[in-house]
Amino acid sequence: MEWLTIGAFARAGRLSPKALRLYDELDLLKPARVDPETGYRYYADAQLERARLVAWLRRLGMPLARIREVCALPPGSAAREVRAYWARVEAETAVRRDLAAFLVDHLSGESRRDTTKMLELRYAARSDRGHVRPSNQDTAYAGRRLLAVADGCGPAGGSASAAAVAALKPLEDAELSAGNVLNLLEDAVRSANEAVREAAAGSAEAGTTLTALLWTGSRLALVHIGDSRAYLLRDGELFRITHDHSVVQSLIDEGRLTPEEAESHPDRMLLAKALPGGTADTPDLKLHEARAGDRYLLCSDGLTRAVSEERIRELLGGDEPSDAVRVLVEAANAAGGADNVSAVVADVVPPTRPPVSVG
Repeated sequence: MEWLTIGAFARAGRLSPKALRLYDELDLLKPARVDPETGYRYYADAQLERARLVAWLRRLGMPLARIREVCALPPGSAAREVRAYWARVEAETAVRRDLAAFLVDHLSGESRRDTTKMLELRYAARSDRGHVRPSNQDTAYAGRRLLAVADGCGPAGGSASAAAVAALKPLEDAELSAGNVLNLLEDAVRSANEAVREAAAGSAEAGTTLTALLWTGSRLALVHIGDSRAYLLRDGELFRITHDHSVVQSLIDEGRLTPEEAESHPDRMLLAKALPGGTADTPDLKLHEARAGDRYLLCSDGLTRAVSEERIRELLGGDEPSDAVRVLVEAANAAGGADNVSAVVADVVPPTRPPVSVG
């Protein structure tokens, strides 16, 4: 066999000798032969494909530990891992893009001008037990600044969802600006996590989702954990602005399930993240630019499992938020009412009349 020196192999694999020495130490790309006297590394032609794969994955920004895992997989499984990794990168990039846009506006003074738009929310909330469950473990809330839906589970699920939303309610009276709203919301979620832990004391299976929007006057700050959802209806188009933290969504992200297969998957009710959670169960936090005419929907999965997104888009177009929450809940119950169902609808409007809240 003809051996390639480390320099020749580095050039052929588009890697540096320094990188190759690091990959050797990490058991990521071991040399085929090491001279016992000089310690000089030699590589085989057959190792070039792995070297190129490592180089490509590094250009994606994938951590070395994960590259080692991907390289150990057969091609099909490796492709799914790369797809899942990139889906997470795109989600994280979207959050950073929103924050960067805010910082540009804030530092240039444009964010101060945004506050003169004098927009406000007109909102309504409704929660219903449904036709099957013995009690309602959902909590829905709509206020001048805060919109929230929490879907409890387990024996103390109702207490858990109520505790999570109650922990966020002080934000209604907090001093808010687009500059500090994410920090305040993050602190409030930590309080919510502890409140849910206390509410679920003695019940290891109890927990809750939490999806909430906090209004600053020109932007909405979103916090999300679990599989409750937030949607935006803008110019007649419906956009989901949250990503489910569920087992089946993880499988979809990894390419192991199609959305159609996920609907009947035996683990479709299992959450990947919820409150109370550990350090790994961090919620999604991001800023969302609002426009006059936008309509937002927050809902528990009792709606989205029973009513298609196309039908939700049609029903969400009513004149008033109170009409929209009523028909959405009615549609879920008409489809069997197998779960508790909650919906919060809010319009971004000029301050023409006082807000209306429906319990």
